This record gives sequence, structure tokens and C-alpha cells, in this order.
Amino acid sequence: MAQPNHDLTAPTAGPATTAWTGTTTGTTTGTATRAAAPAGDVLGAYLRAQATAFLRGLRLHEEGGADAAGGADAARGLRGAARRIGGCLATFRAVTEASWADALRTELAWLSSTLADEHAHAARLARLMDALHRLSGSPEVPAPRGAAGSLTVGSARAGALLERQLTLARTRAHSATLHALGSSRFHAVADAVAVLASEVPLDPVAARGRVGDVLVPLAAVAETRLTAAVGALTAAPPSHPYDPGHDGPWDEVRRLLRVHRYAREALGEDVARLAAAGEALDRHRDAAEAAAASATAARTPRIAPATAYALGVLHADQRHEVEAARRTFRELWLPAAAVP
Repeated sequence: MAQPNHDLTAPTAGPATTAWTGTTTGTTTGTATRAAAPAGDVLGAYLRAQATAFLRGLRLHEEGGADAAGGADAARGLRGAARRIGGCLATFRAVTEASWADALRTELAWLSSTLADEHAHAARLARLMDALHRLSGSPEVPAPRGAAGSLTVGSARAGALLERQLTLARTRAHSATLHALGSSRFHAVADAVAVLASEVPLDPVAARGRVGDVLVPLAAVAETRLTAAVGALTAAPPSHPYDPGHDGPWDEVRRLLRVHRYAREALGEDVARLAAAGEALDRHRDAAEAAAASATAARTPRIAPATAYALGVLHADQRHEVEAARRTFRELWLPAAAVP
């Protein structure tokens, strides 16, 4: 298959990425400088920088494909750049050529999802194995009623069952990733990002507006959506602490928080608090998906009672992790949200 002409040495954003952050020492002056900058310059600089990061990740992935650790890091870089580009194209769509932005955002979402699957299965297996090891040695976990043994009786078999199921899923995801990276669809996406690294298709009118008049209001819309989604979250009823039906709204908050963070990042703002809150929601997702995997394994026909017990304890442990992640998010988010 002919290789696409990806510009892996696309120029970095250079001075354009820092011009709008302000060179003065005062925060107020720097903010005023950013607000007065042309919207197209600021958004274009950010998108070009992320496109360059995408191409760098692609180059590293191609060079270190045989290195599992290097390949994982490269894929992570690709996903991060793809999400940032896609998120900003969604938030600041009015400043770009809309049809181009919509098409590229769709393709980047497909690519990010495809690249994430293999990593997700591997991370889920590692998480569950670590939890099983921790729980099997814990004196706080009681033995199943009527059994003389403890959790260790079923943990080894439960671990073997989870490893078989998740390794199979990971292998399938790996094959899908390889197929995607060799497809004409991926090459078209990579070519589009290579063009983006040097030229951003912008709306000529909106791009001339000031950041404070154009980008800031658009970013505020993303923040409003996030605030509404956070406000809609409800605590799980005490009688149903493990109800996965409550996970969906939290996943939506995680998605909206990411979009909001990328928008603020593009504006040159400090996003440390948003990043920490996002990490809590990532832990929420990881624990919820791990709990679901243990529940799926527990439904395997004809497994031994000790194995089913171990999987049940594992499921409960991961649902407790879900609740802990929710508490962490609220501690990070609510105090700041209460500030006028």
C-alpha cells in the first residue's frame, strides 16, 4: 500500500502559540492582551500545535510499533491530540469552515475511539488483577457462608477467567487498531491533520473578531453545558449502591468536562483544577467498566461457587471505587463552583 504524504516534520506553532499568552508579568495585563488578540490567530495557533503533536505521535508509533511501551505512549499522544482538535472544532465551530470542521471532527472521534479500545482492555485487566490480589489478602473480606476457605479459594480461578475474557477482547481490539491504521480512512485523516499543521481553514469574518468577543463567549457555552450536567447529577439511593444505571450521566459530565478543559486550554488559561477533576472522572469510568467486566464474568455458565463469590467481591470493590471517584470529583468541583 502506498504511504500517504504525511508531513511528519511539520513546523511547530512557534511564536504564534505564545504570542497570545502575553509577555507581560501582570496577570490582568496578560488576560487583556489575550482578549484583544484576533480569534483566528489564537485558535489557529492552538490547532496547529495539536496537529503537530498528532503527527509527532504518528511518527513515534510508526517507529516504535514493535515496542509495546513505546507504542502505547505514542497511541496515547495520538488520542490526546485528536481529542483536543476535535473538542476545539466542536466548541469553536463558528470560527472555522463548518463543513470541514464537522467532517474532521467525526473522523478524529472514530480514530480516538479505535485507538482507545486496546489500551482500555489492557488497563481494565491490570486493574482487576491488582484488586483481586489486594482483596484476597485482606482480612476484612469474609469467607462465603458455609465455606471453610476464604477469598483466595476462588480468586485464582476468577483471575484466570477474567484474563481469558479480557485478553481475547484486547486481541480483537488490537486487530481492529492495526486494520484502522492501515486503512485509507486513517491515511485520509492523517493527511487532513498534516494540512492543519500548516493551515487552518477559518471563517474569514469570525476569525477577525477579538478573542474576548468571539472565542470567550463560545467557550462559555461549553461551560454552561457542563455546569448544567453537573447540576443534574444525583447521588445513588442508599438501597442501590451498585446501580450502574447512574453511570451514564457521570460519563456525560466527563465528556463535557473534557471539551470545556480543551476550550480553556486553547484560551491559554490554567486548567489544573479541570484536569484533576477530569482524572477523578476517568477513575470513575475505569472502575465502572471494571465492575461491569467482573459482573459479565460472573455470568459465565457453570463456574464454581468460590469463583462466583470472588467475582462478586471484586464487583462490589469496584463499585466502591466508583463512589470514591464521585466523592473526589465533588470535592474538587463544588467548592470552586460555589465561587461567584
